[in-house]
Amino acid sequence: MQLVPLDAVPSQRFTISLSNQACQIELYQKVQGLFMNVSVNDELIIGGVICLNQVRIVRDLYLGFLGDFFFNDSQGSSDPYYTGLGSRFQLVYVPPEELPEGVG
Repeated sequence: MQLVPLDAVPSQRFTISLSNQACQIELYQKVQGLFMNVSVNDELIIGGVICLNQVRIVRDLYLGFLGDFFFNDSQGSSDPYYTGLGSRFQLVYVPPEELPEGVG
């Protein structure tokens, strides 16, 4: 597993290489919660997925993404909120070899 560095801002977009994939990550806070978009080589893999504590983000192998993400609340079990990104709320990337058989 790998922690993805984040800033405690309500909206951010960045590029990161994960399992030899050129990933573009977008995170944005709305009233309903924190949402995430993931693209690889400028092709959207998932868009508008709500981020919940300890719940996988990509989830489906057929989407073609290698691995998955989840948020971890280091101080409890709350869903992520932008003010705690990068400290309390950590974005974790799980490479494909660490996922259960047949997943991601």
